[in-house]
Amino acid sequence: MKLMQLEHHSEVGRLTHLLLKRPQAAFLNQDYLDSHWRGFGFEGCPDFKLAVQEYQAFEALLQSSVPNIYYLDDTPSTGLDSIYVRDALLATDRGAVVLRMGKKQRRSEPRAAADFLSGHHIPVLGEIQAPGCMEGGDLVRFGPRTLAVGQGYRTNRRGIEQLRAILGDSVTEIRVVPLPHWKGPGDVLHLMSLISPLDLDLCLVFSPLLPVPFRQWLLDRDIRLIEVAEDEFATMGGNVLAVGPRDCIMLSGNPRTQGRLEAAGVAVRVYEGRNISRLGAGGPTCLTRPLRREE
Repeated sequence: MKLMQLEHHSEVGRLTHLLLKRPQAAFLNQDYLDSHWRGFGFEGCPDFKLAVQEYQAFEALLQSSVPNIYYLDDTPSTGLDSIYVRDALLATDRGAVVLRMGKKQRRSEPRAAADFLSGHHIPVLGEIQAPGCMEGGDLVRFGPRTLAVGQGYRTNRRGIEQLRAILGDSVTEIRVVPLPHWKGPGDVLHLMSLISPLDLDLCLVFSPLLPVPFRQWLLDRDIRLIEVAEDEFATMGGNVLAVGPRDCIMLSGNPRTQGRLEAAGVAVRVYEGRNISRLGAGGPTCLTRPLRREE
């Protein structure tokens, strides 16, 4: 099977090609979860059967919008976090960039993703090498030639330097966004924890942790900002996946933020995700790796 050329100009174009990894391939079974959830820093042990049910409902939402969905297989060297497929790759028109995880327990995931690329005849534009680190949750597209990169505990300066060299003249601006310490290196805080694009001129943001220069940069681009309700940041109200312009999927249990989105004309569908999202701190953007979007 051959995959068509990648295109990933923004985070909001109509999503047509998508990469996923089901819990059966990441969590394996209840015994594996019981033995490994603490080592991966999950907030609690997922229930395997409920995780499968939650994922099936989430998958159904995606299948109603996305015509081409591909799946990573079980790879023995990867672990629980591999369900969060966004972090291993960056898709570009020239091919994929294979990243290198900042979280040590995830270091084998990019190689498994690279095997998928090889099997689908997708060229690899480059790879982030040690001592560089970079995770996909820290990369946010703003049009075909502008990329924001969060610099924190999961993505470092060396990784950003390597990405600049790999992308070359395919981008005109890489906007580095220093991330706050927040809860420290053991916690998950990506740039996409703080911002979710919804349209070319609309983003959902959590301003209390957003660096002022970056927030002003967004406003200078005439991007309207919808604020995540402060009491819903911890329940990942700010982690929202656009499947198309002003058309998104978000985690249930964030009614105030959902109401603000809908008041702005955004279509919102929700899924239950305690076992696949909340316990592992990975919302719908984390669970998906967009490969192609139509602008």
